[in-house]
Amino acid sequence: MSIPRIRENAVLAVGICLGLALLGWLLGSSLIRFKEFERTVTVKGLAEREVAADVALWPVTFTAADNDLNRLYDTLGTTTDKVEAFLAAQSFTDQEITVAPPTVNDKLAQQWGGGGDVGLRYTATRTVTVYTDRVDAVRAALGELAELGAQGVVLSGGDYDTRIRFVFTGLNELKPAMVEEATRNAREVAEKFADDSQSRLGKIKQARQGVFSIENRDANTPHIKKVRVVSTVEYYLAD
Repeated sequence: MSIPRIRENAVLAVGICLGLALLGWLLGSSLIRFKEFERTVTVKGLAEREVAADVALWPVTFTAADNDLNRLYDTLGTTTDKVEAFLAAQSFTDQEITVAPPTVNDKLAQQWGGGGDVGLRYTATRTVTVYTDRVDAVRAALGELAELGAQGVVLSGGDYDTRIRFVFTGLNELKPAMVEEATRNAREVAEKFADDSQSRLGKIKQARQGVFSIENRDANTPHIKKVRVVSTVEYYLAD
């Protein structure tokens, strides 16, 4: 091989080595800067509201029992009239009241009846439901239920299906302001963290809005609701 050729190859090899070294330095420097840029802090922000329920769903459930099926249905009809009259006296309209078909149980028809002494053979349950946005009227009527007891109406209660429910339906109107508040609270926490770590708070890397929850404020005031949301926000940190 000629000397000029050898020189050309040597120059080329040196150039490649220098290029690789420069490329390695650039990649290493970029990686360091990238890792510095990736310093983040993740914080949570909370927003809460106490609101009044705006809908009441009130099932008035009563029972009757008899050995004669016809008499049982007569009793159900009479009791239904008493319940509807009571609700009308409490200012509820026909549009707010729904009467469900009765559920009748024949104990002798049950597999475990065995044909023995079953007491009263037929038992029946019926529910008259009040659905209204007049929550205060429902709360007032609850205090007068003793009137139905005095008329011989046997009311059922305690089961999930027969419990009164107070509902808040205005969540969509609260969402924008609550999300803004939760995000603002998250930023305050992040800024405090940045100050403590002698850093500066940068832009948001990512944010996740939590699920809104609506719960009773406490067991004794189910008509007062607590609305809650937690937002999770990740911020960049800089020196």
